[in-house]
Parts: sequence; structure tokens; C-alpha cells
Amino acid sequence: MKKIFFLLLLASHAAQAQELFVVTEPASNMPTHSLGIRLSNYLMKEKGIGKYDYHLVPELMWGANKKLMLHANMFLSDQAKAFVNEGGSLYAKYRFLSKDDVHRHFRMAAFGRYSINNSAIHQDEIELYGHNSGYQAGLIATQLLHKVALSSSVSYVQAVDNGAGNKLPEALSRNAVNYSFSFGKLMLPRQYTGYGQTNLNLMVEFLGQTLGDNGKSYMDVVPSLQLILNSQARIDVGYRQQLYSSMYRSGPNGFLLRFEYLLFNIL
Repeated sequence: MKKIFFLLLLASHAAQAQELFVVTEPASNMPTHSLGIRLSNYLMKEKGIGKYDYHLVPELMWGANKKLMLHANMFLSDQAKAFVNEGGSLYAKYRFLSKDDVHRHFRMAAFGRYSINNSAIHQDEIELYGHNSGYQAGLIATQLLHKVALSSSVSYVQAVDNGAGNKLPEALSRNAVNYSFSFGKLMLPRQYTGYGQTNLNLMVEFLGQTLGDNGKSYMDVVPSLQLILNSQARIDVGYRQQLYSSMYRSGPNGFLLRFEYLLFNIL
């Protein structure tokens, strides 16, 4: 089962391809009965003062079956000057459509996230991956074409008050629509000879949000490189850059470094 990535990208052996993305999830799932361990590190530059905030997100992922995948993670940050646990989230993805062919496939999935967070709310952007409490539901479509993968998603996001008395200010929007488009290509190896080969994937992802109550929006771009080692370990390196924004965001730009390891057939 060779992995190809766009953004994590690319194609495997015969019809058993799987994409992996850096910032967004594809419509494909991880192997059945496998356990994934992920450690995401973010250094985000705080607007106005130039200070970098460090965010650490440890995550467990489980391939329940060929259609259902579950994630659980924690959010840790030094944004409040002390390194503390700010909350966590549960994520589920259900693949409901698969059209497979040789060296290509099209897949669609539905996903949802529920997050709790105790940090202060200090920006217009609704971000359930480390800043806001709330829930999200959406759809993903992914097309694999030999060594290239294209993926797009759209979702509805609803924010609620954060814990520890950190209520969502009345002036801020409580809902939004998120959207993404991802493109990636397998750069190495040029010829596939075995599962042990190191894969190098080049990716570019576009991430956007439009707030429901006031129409404010933003668009970011995330170029990244990914290494897949022995079809089991993964290293992602990327940089997130804001292209435009009409909303206030405390730290839109910064670096991502992620490590991930898969344990097959253990659950």
C-alpha cells in the first residue's frame, strides 16, 4: 500500500492508493484497525508585537474500518505566557463514496468535529483546532490522478462560549463557512520498486473562512514538503501565510512541523 501525497499525496500499488494531507484531511481513510500517533508543532507570529506563540497538538487516530476514521487530540499552548492545556477535540470522518480505477480514484466523505477550549477569545476567526469551543460538519471530495491529488472541502462551523468563563463576545460572529482546496504531487521516487522507499511530496493548500453574521473573510496559502519513511512514518514541514483578510486574527502566519507514525493491525 504505497502512499502518495498531495499535501500528502500519492498513489500506491494498483488500486490501493491513499492520500495524506498536511493541513486538511482527504476523503480517504487510514488503514483499517491501525493506530496513528501524531505530534503537531506550530510557531505562529503574534500580530503587532512580533512574538511567536508555540502550540503543541498531540493526537491519536484510529482506523475503525474502511469507511470510518476517528481522531482525539489535546491543545497545549504558551499563548497565555505559561505552557498549559487549553482543551481538546474529537473528530470523525465517514467515507461514503469510492470510485476506483488503475492509478486513479475519486472519493467523498462527511466529517465532523466537536471542540472544547478554555482559552480567552481574542479574534474574529473561528478556529476549532486550538482556539474556540464549538462544532463543525462538512464534506470532502478527493481526486487522485496517478501522481497528482486534488482535494476540496466545505464545512459549517458553530462557535460557543469557551470554558473558564471566557464567553464569546456579542460583537463576534458565532458561525462561519470554511472552505479549502489542496493540490499535491509525488516528486520522489520517480520509479516505485518497494514499500521501503522514501517518498517526497510537494503540496500547496488554500484555506478560507467567511463569517456568517458580518461577511468578514480570509484566505491563506500553505506550501509544504512531506517525507514518508518506510510507508509508515511521516514528517511534514510547512509555512502558513495569510493572502488577505477583512477580519482580525491574532496570529495568522507561522511554521508547522509535524511527526506521525502508523501502527498497523493492532486494534
